[in-house]
Amino acid sequence: MSSTTSASADTAPDEAASLFDRLAEVWVELEDRLDRVPILQRLADGTVTLEDYRRLLFNLRQQVVDGSPWISRAASSFDIDHFELRTAAIRHAEEEHRDYLMLERDYVAIGGSLDELRRGRKNIGSEALSGYMFHYAAQPNPVGLLGAMFIIEGLGAKRAAGWAARFQEVLGLADNQVHFMRYHQDADAAHTGDMEAILTSGIIDDRDADDIVRCAQVVARLYALQLEELDR
Repeated sequence: MSSTTSASADTAPDEAASLFDRLAEVWVELEDRLDRVPILQRLADGTVTLEDYRRLLFNLRQQVVDGSPWISRAASSFDIDHFELRTAAIRHAEEEHRDYLMLERDYVAIGGSLDELRRGRKNIGSEALSGYMFHYAAQPNPVGLLGAMFIIEGLGAKRAAGWAARFQEVLGLADNQVHFMRYHQDADAAHTGDMEAILTSGIIDDRDADDIVRCAQVVARLYALQLEELDR
């Protein structure tokens, strides 16, 4: 989402800073939890295997395919007073709706079966994450989803390229086998910049800020959960 609502409430600069501070705390908690995820621990210490990477892509794909649909649902939930946010969500959904195809190509490039991948089901964490996102997106004017974007786009911008580089270093993978993760470094950095412009625009009131932080907390926990529950 890359624009603002037409809400009349103003956020003072110190209040905007407070929101960023609260979101930064959520991010630190997420980083700590990710450091304890088994597959990411193996990636960090260099013992990760090609089968680990294949399992990661398999599990991520089942949730990634839902990304554009829940963003589209959010767009339909914004009323006319939030027209610019609705427009931004529609644009974002269009940008995201082919992402899973990149992941599928990476999966096939490392020897995975496309038919098997497409027959896969979400793991426990992915079920919880997708269910929460669709539920929240269906609420009237779901401004709190900016918190979800802070987490999801932040992971793409800040962690995905590093993960890709480490998989390549340890496993000797080619660029066309980690394209999905590398692509999101630039794409999600742009989305993160758009979101930060909203958060500093002066239109986020105290209730919006609380909703944004709470949504970020939930999505951070559920995103980590899907990485903890691979194949389950």
